[in-house]
Amino acid sequence: MSQLPDDRPSDARPSDARLADLAVLIARNRPRFRTATEFVEAAMREAILEGVLPAGAPLRQEDLAAAFGVSRMPVREALRQLEARALVEFHPHRGAVVAEISAEDSADIGAIRAALEPAALRLSLPHLTSDDLALAAELIAEMDAEADPGRMGELNRRFHMTLYSRAGRPRLLALVEQHLSAADRYLRFQFSALGYHPRSQDEHHALLAACRAGDADAACGIVVRHVIQAGEQLSAFLDGRG
Repeated sequence: MSQLPDDRPSDARPSDARLADLAVLIARNRPRFRTATEFVEAAMREAILEGVLPAGAPLRQEDLAAAFGVSRMPVREALRQLEARALVEFHPHRGAVVAEISAEDSADIGAIRAALEPAALRLSLPHLTSDDLALAAELIAEMDAEADPGRMGELNRRFHMTLYSRAGRPRLLALVEQHLSAADRYLRFQFSALGYHPRSQDEHHALLAACRAGDADAACGIVVRHVIQAGEQLSAFLDGRG
C-alpha cells in the first residue's frame, strides 16, 4: 500500500453539485458510526460506489475535512482505508483521486488469466504435494477470517500461486503472477462493492477439492469460471451504474 502524500495544490476540485450530493450522504451517515474515521469512510465509500464522486474526481483533504466537519486526521485515515479497497488512488502530483475502475481493463486481464492459469494448473497438479494442498487449505481459512481487502488480495494471490507452483515453467508462472497482481485492485473493489467474498471462497473450496481429487479437467474448469464470472459480475455492476 502506498504512503499517503500530503495534500498538493490542484486546479481540479469537485463541482458544487458533487459536494451538494456528498453533503446528502454525509447527513445520512453521520448518526451511524462511533468514530469520525468510520463516518467519513462509510460516506465516501457510498459516494464513490453510487457515482456521486466519479472516477478521477480529486479528493483534497482540506475540502473533505470542511465538508464533514472533522479534522484532517480522520480524513487521511479514511482515504487510506479506501485505497486498500481500490476505491481511491494516490498520484505524486495530483494527490488523492477516485480510482478508475474499467470493465474493459478487467475483461482484458480476465481473458489473459483464463488462458494462462488453467495451463499452469494442468502442469502443476500432478506434482502438488500434501504440504502444498495443506498450505492452500490454510490460505482459504485465512481468507475466511480476513476482513481487510488489501490482505485478502495478498492471500488470494498466494492461494492461486500455491496451486500453480509445481508447473515447472518459470516464465509462465511469472506471467500468471503478474496478471494476478493486476487483477488485485478489481478483486478488492468487488469485495467492497459487490459482496464477492463468499462466492469467491466457495469457488476456492471447490478448486481445492478438485485438486485433492487429482481431477485436472474439473479444476481447470473451475478456474476458468472463477475468472470469467467475476469479470461478468463487475461489468454488470458498472453497466448498471451507468
